Amino acid sequence: MSPRWHERLAPVAASGENHATAARAAAQTTRKGACMADEVLQERQGHVEILTINRPEARNAINGAVSRAMSSAMDALAEDDECWVVVITGSGDKAFSAGMDLKAFSSGEGGDIMGASGGFGGLTQREFPKPIIAAVNGSALAGGLEIMLSCDLVVAAEHAMFGIPEAKRGLIAGAGGLIRLPKRLPMAVALELAMTGDPIDAGRAHALGLVNKVVPGASLLAETLELAGRIAANAPLAVRYSKSVMKRAAELPESEGWKINQEAVAVVFSSADAMEGPVAFAEKRPPVWQGK
Repeated sequence: MSPRWHERLAPVAASGENHATAARAAAQTTRKGACMADEVLQERQGHVEILTINRPEARNAINGAVSRAMSSAMDALAEDDECWVVVITGSGDKAFSAGMDLKAFSSGEGGDIMGASGGFGGLTQREFPKPIIAAVNGSALAGGLEIMLSCDLVVAAEHAMFGIPEAKRGLIAGAGGLIRLPKRLPMAVALELAMTGDPIDAGRAHALGLVNKVVPGASLLAETLELAGRIAANAPLAVRYSKSVMKRAAELPESEGWKINQEAVAVVFSSADAMEGPVAFAEKRPPVWQGK
């Protein structure tokens, strides 16, 4: 799988009238070959932004340059009104990311690796308002798994593996794995992963709910973009508030969750998109979302 896979990909597949419109828009607005740095490739298809960690020779391990580039990209995308969904993947078919590049760390890049805006890899401590999908093209281990756990949805290749092996090296998963895994997996399974350091395969990860979908490696990126396209076909403001309410309410008593829900309803139901949706339905045409 080439690191420049996005130059050859067809536009996001569409299903239904709205989705077909989104796909046509993607075909018209794709910017081919754009990159922030050699270590990270950046591509826009319609309203979907694709970030590829491009260090296949190092199993896409995170060095200072990757962390800085990812951080800069995510900072910009948070403010980009034309970006509605972000896809994050790795180059090649061996690894999504092997985590921190220990050689780079030992050579003095630790400050850039860990201190970038958004935390490790520019992601692990970031509160990002838009949907993020991980396209896991190989092993997601250590910090690579922690980057994946920073994403909202996960599409995995059949050969992908998942784990936090830090205990085997006398360390712990320090970029969120010990915090997020117990929220995404049963506690006993999360403890097993942390204490044994052993990985699990894509099939088990899917059965446990850690992964949304498992697909053949050859179709991973197309399948991920199809999912991203289905999200991008919806009103972006509604999508963002849905994510926000669910994430915030999950940490609170239900009574507090209702307060957050009511605040979101007040904003979304009075938006231009809330008016456009019913009108478009009545006029039997695809909606034209403004994101406001």
